[in-house]
Amino acid sequence: MARAYDYLLGGSHNFAADRALARQMIAAVPDAKVQARLNRAFLHRTTRYVLDQGIRQFLDIGSGIPTVGNVHEIAQKADPDARVAYVDIDPIAVAHSRQILDGNPGAIAIREDLSQPRAILDHPAVAGLLDFDRPVALLLVAVLHAVRDELDPYGALATLKDRLAPGSYLVIGHGTHERHPDEFQEVAAAISRTATPLAMRTHAEILRFFDGFEIVEPGLVWAHEWHPDASDEQPSELSAFNYGGVGRKP
Repeated sequence: MARAYDYLLGGSHNFAADRALARQMIAAVPDAKVQARLNRAFLHRTTRYVLDQGIRQFLDIGSGIPTVGNVHEIAQKADPDARVAYVDIDPIAVAHSRQILDGNPGAIAIREDLSQPRAILDHPAVAGLLDFDRPVALLLVAVLHAVRDELDPYGALATLKDRLAPGSYLVIGHGTHERHPDEFQEVAAAISRTATPLAMRTHAEILRFFDGFEIVEPGLVWAHEWHPDASDEQPSELSAFNYGGVGRKP
C-alpha cells in the first residue's frame, strides 16, 4: 500500500504490482490521485502547524516512502536540527527510505508495526534520536485505517500517547466510508489482498483516538478543510474520504 500511495502521489519508488493496485483504486474512485495529494497537503499543513508551536521532534508512523514533500524536508528546512523518525511495516518502503535519508543524521527509518508500539518506542534508533522527555509530534496520517480492531489500535495508540511529554501533538488522518460507502467498499476490496486491509471507522470512532488530548480547532474535519491554504488544490465532492485532526497533550 505504501508503494501504491507513492504512485498516486507521482513518485517513482513503486513496482508494476503497486501500480496495478493503484489503478484498481482509481477505477473505484476516479479522483484517487487528487485524494492522495489532498492527504499529503494535510500532512504538510499539520507539520508546519506543529513547527509553529515549537515542536522539533517527529515520530511519523506509517510514513511510507519519504520522497514527495515529506516531513523531514519541511521540518529541517525550518530548523536544520529538527529530528524525524519514520516507521513503516513495508520492508521495501523502509529500504527506499534509508537510501533517501543516507547522510542525514537527523532522520531515520525503521521497520516496525504500529500494533507493536513498545517495539517502536524502545527501538535503539528511535530512542537514540528522539528525546521523549521533550514534546514530540506523533504523526499517524493514513495508517490507522490499515489497523483492524482485532489488532487493538486504541490500545496501541494509548501506549504511544503515554510516552509523550506534555505539550506533544498528535496528528491523525484517517479514511472513512461515511460519505461514499459504495466507493469505499470497492477500494477496500482491492486493498484487502494486501498485508494492510482497510478498517472502516466513523467520525466518532476516529475521534476516540484523541482521548486525553485537547483537540485543536476546527476539530476532526475533512482533511482538506483543516486550516486550508489559499493555494491548496480544490477537491471534488468525491474527495471526502479522509478525516483529519490535531490534538495537544495537556
